[in-house]
Amino acid sequence: MPEMIRSFIAFDMESESIIKRITEAQRIMAKTGADLKLVEPKNIHITVRFLGNITMQMAEKIHEEMKKVQFIPFGVKIQGVGAFPNLRYPRVIWAGITQGADQLRNIFNQLEPRLRSLGFAPDPKGFSPHLTIARVKSGRNKAELVKCLTENASYEFGVVRAECLRLKRSDLTPKGPIYSTLKEFCPQK
Repeated sequence: MPEMIRSFIAFDMESESIIKRITEAQRIMAKTGADLKLVEPKNIHITVRFLGNITMQMAEKIHEEMKKVQFIPFGVKIQGVGAFPNLRYPRVIWAGITQGADQLRNIFNQLEPRLRSLGFAPDPKGFSPHLTIARVKSGRNKAELVKCLTENASYEFGVVRAECLRLKRSDLTPKGPIYSTLKEFCPQK
């Protein structure tokens, strides 16, 4: 039986200054005493599409479809923090994307029918451009966390260039996920 690989398509966060700003924001949030699982700096990325379990053979087909996506490298401004599904029930803490969101949506919209043709079901959540920076594990100190998120709603992280669309592997371990790149598509490189 072929090996199953948990996977997603994303742009890696390749800016040290933005990673530094994200870790500063994570520290501010952690000071609230909320029960958070912070995303490790090396794991921060912009997910375009979560795929679930695939085979290496399917990874080849996905890569072929990724290469058909038309985009030129573009700037992504990361600004603001918030929570999914909302501030009343925060489960996932995100950093927002204020510039480059339309290009990311365009890439998602180009990929979606191609992935459907390979047998993937439509993404039930649709696409909301963001970076996950923490997960909320319980309701401990929720009010302090919400106050912190509200006070930092327009927190500036900076601008990064989105250049390479990557098919990522996610290996879940007791210490957290380990991500590695299976395939990449970098137009004009």
